[in-house]
Amino acid sequence: MLTDITIGQYIPGKSIVHRMDPRIKILITLIKITILFLIDTFWGFGLFLLLVVGILLAAKLPIKRVLRGLKPVFFLVILTLVLHLFLTRGGEVLWQWGFLRIEEAGVFTGFFMVARILLLIMFTSILTLTTSPLELTDGIEYLLKPLARFGLPAGELAMMMTIALRFIPTLLEEAEKIMKAQQARGADFESGNIIQRAKALIPLLVPLFISAFRRADELALAMESRCYRGGSNRTRLHELQLKKSDLILFFLAVIIAVFISFF
Repeated sequence: MLTDITIGQYIPGKSIVHRMDPRIKILITLIKITILFLIDTFWGFGLFLLLVVGILLAAKLPIKRVLRGLKPVFFLVILTLVLHLFLTRGGEVLWQWGFLRIEEAGVFTGFFMVARILLLIMFTSILTLTTSPLELTDGIEYLLKPLARFGLPAGELAMMMTIALRFIPTLLEEAEKIMKAQQARGADFESGNIIQRAKALIPLLVPLFISAFRRADELALAMESRCYRGGSNRTRLHELQLKKSDLILFFLAVIIAVFISFF
């Protein structure tokens, strides 16, 4: 299940979504996420879902793989739904047993929150699945450049964010291998109460931390051997250039976002 997480992974391709400027993709993602938290109708969520499916088809991404990326958040989704069902008050009482009560407002609020979480993960996954780590770093750095006037190290911050994002699937894959190795030696991570399960994770966390520090040291040595220097004086082999198609897609995304917000 750990390897099902799609955020941070990249699938090379030549689709129209892959060829888009990373700055435009980041801006579109931020706009769509903002609109997603403003939607409060079934029609709005339905249109947003159609938009996500359309982008997945345009990017030629495997929909099954994106859906598998929702498995790790299944517990969070169920917990969010249950909390809203029993704690949100308002409207007609649909079910009651003792002090437990489900009201109409709890059903609607729980559904909307679950839909937001799932659509948020799916749409964010599209950004990382269609944008290489290098393009993502350049895009974030360019968008943070105006803040450099206030002393914000835009280049270093963009690099740290991208490295952290990129190493999520790597560390999860490493954790999966360590877990299987420990299970082959007789370790049990599933039986017992919460405290026993937490203690059983110690043989997993210690080698995982050691592996993470080793990878970080190797990455630092690799960057130093390639004479990497952050800051505004750093040059690039391929400079980002906005194309007419990028601007058209950006304005089209804004129009679609405004259209969805009316539902």
